[in-house]
Amino acid sequence: MNLSTLLSAEVQRIVLLIGLAATGYLMILAWNADYGPGGALPETTAAPVVDSGPVIAPPIAEATPSDVGEIPAAPGVSSKASTPSVATAGADANRVVHVVTPTLEVWLDTLGGDVVRVALPRFSVSLDHKDPITILDSAPGRVYTAQSGLTGSKGVDLQGTRATYRTEASEYKLTSDGDVVFESESNDIRLRKIFTFEADSYAIGVRHEVENRSTATLDAAPFGQLKRGSKEPYGSTSYTLGPQPYLGAAISTQAERYQKVSFGDLEEAPIGHDMPGERLETAGGWVAILQHYFVSAWVPNSEDTNRLWGMHRPDGYVVGYTGPARHIAPGATASFTSRLYVGPKDQERLEKIAPNLNLTVDYGFLWWLAVPLFHVLTWLDSVTGNWGVAIILLTFLVKLALYPLSAASYKSMANMRRVTPQLKRLQERYADDRQKLSQEMMGLYKKEKVNPLGGCLPILVQMPVFLALYWVLFESVELRHAPFFLWIDDLAAMDRFFVLPILMGATMYIQQTLNPPMPDPVQARVMKFMPIMFTVLMLFFPAGLVLYWLVNNVLSIAQQWYITRQIEGAAKGS
Repeated sequence: MNLSTLLSAEVQRIVLLIGLAATGYLMILAWNADYGPGGALPETTAAPVVDSGPVIAPPIAEATPSDVGEIPAAPGVSSKASTPSVATAGADANRVVHVVTPTLEVWLDTLGGDVVRVALPRFSVSLDHKDPITILDSAPGRVYTAQSGLTGSKGVDLQGTRATYRTEASEYKLTSDGDVVFESESNDIRLRKIFTFEADSYAIGVRHEVENRSTATLDAAPFGQLKRGSKEPYGSTSYTLGPQPYLGAAISTQAERYQKVSFGDLEEAPIGHDMPGERLETAGGWVAILQHYFVSAWVPNSEDTNRLWGMHRPDGYVVGYTGPARHIAPGATASFTSRLYVGPKDQERLEKIAPNLNLTVDYGFLWWLAVPLFHVLTWLDSVTGNWGVAIILLTFLVKLALYPLSAASYKSMANMRRVTPQLKRLQERYADDRQKLSQEMMGLYKKEKVNPLGGCLPILVQMPVFLALYWVLFESVELRHAPFFLWIDDLAAMDRFFVLPILMGATMYIQQTLNPPMPDPVQARVMKFMPIMFTVLMLFFPAGLVLYWLVNNVLSIAQQWYITRQIEGAAKGS
C-alpha cells in the first residue's frame, strides 16, 4: 500500500497547502535577493564619504527653506548669522580619523568632528556575511550620522563655518580606555573636542572645551543630532509576511519616559519647534533612532535643561537636542559634555547609560509581563548555555504556572466531549426547530453541569503570556544569531526548512482531535482549517517563538489526554 492511500484526503490537502506556501515564500526570498532593497552590504574597507556641513532642522519659526544648513539656535541667542556652507558629499577622505576598540570601529570627520561611520566588530551582518554590521554610515543614499558641536553668537562651532580640527594621528587602536583629541584654533577661540572611548562599552563620551581668548563675551550652547536617510538598515530583510521591527525615532523627557516618534510622524509635523506651545524642554532626556536589535542615541548632560527636536528633511530625518546657552567671558573657559551610544539594545548596558534608555527594548503594552519572562529566560540560558533549551525550560515553567487554568479548560472540554452523543441526538430530533433545540441544549448543559464556554476563558487568559514572550523573543538582541541545534542556527530568524512550523501545525491538528466537535457545521469546517492557517503564518515567525508554541502544544496534548482519559473513565465507572 503506497503512502497516498494511507493519507486521508484532508491530510493531503494540508500537506499540499503548506508546500505551496513554503514554495511561494522561497520564491519571494529569491526575488528579494536579486531585486529587493535593504540587503546591500557596505564597503567597509573603503573610507566613508564625508560631508562638510550638516543638514539640520531649523527650530525657529521664521526659518525658510534656504536655511537648510542652519544649526539649532541656542536659547536666547540669535542664530540668524549662523549659516555654514554646505559642501557636496565625497570631500577629501584624508580628513577621516579611524578609531578601533574591542567593541567599536568608528570613523570621525575632522571637519566638525562628526561620527560618519560606526561598525560593531562583535556583531556580524548575518550568518552568511561575517563582516561587522554597520550602523552609522555616510554612503550616498544611506546617510546615518551622529553630529555635534556648538552654536551661538559666533556661529557654528563658534566660527563662520564648521570647525576644522586636527589630530595627532589618523589611526587609533585602543585596547583599553582612551581619548582621541580634536583641536582647532581660530578667531581668538581655542576649541577641543575630546572623544572618550571605553574598551568594553558602546558609549562614546563627547566633551567640548572652549577657551575664549578674545575681548568679547561668547555665547555658546551644545547640540547633538542624528541625521538619517530613508533607506532600510544594512542587512535587513523585506517582503516577508512576518512581524516587522520598528524603524524610527524615540525621545525621553521627564513628562514621558519613552515616546516613539515615527518617521511618518515627522513627515506630518516637526517636534520641538520654537513656537508657542511646541517647545519640548526637559531636564536631561535623550533622543534616539531605533532599528531591529540596535539603537543610536544622544544623551545630553543630565543636569541641564535641554531642548529636544526633530524634523523631516528632503534627504531624510533629523532628531536632536540643544543644550542651554552659556556666557563665556574673555579669558575664561567652558566645558560641555554629552554621550553618544551606538550599539545593541542591551538592557543592562542601556540602563547604565541614561534613565529609561533601556525602554528602547520595546516589549509593547505587555512589558510588565515580558520583563520578568526575559529575566527568567536569561537565567535559564546562563545555566544551560543554549537559548533553545532555555526556551523549552521556560515553556515548562509557564505551563506549570498556568496548570490550574489549563486543567479547568481541559476538564470542560472533556465534559463537552462526553455529552457530544446526546447533543447530536438533540440536533437530529429538533433539526427544524432552532428555538426548541436551543432550550434542550441549555437543559442538557445544566443537567450534566457542563459549561460550553469553560474551555475558552482559560485559553484566553494564557494569550497575554504568549504575546509577551513573542515580544521577548523578537526584541532581545541576545537571541540574534543564537543557535539551537542542527539546522536551527538562529532562533531569531525563521526556520529555513520549515520543520518547526510543520511540526507545530501537526501538534495543533492532534490537539484539535482531542477537543469536542463543534455543534455548528460551519464552525467545525473553520476549525479544521485553523492548523493550516497557523502553520502558514508560523512559517515566517522566529524559530524561537515557533519552538515555544510547539513545546507548549506537546505539553498541552499530554495534559489534555490525561484529563480526558480520567473524566471518561470516571463516567464509565458511574
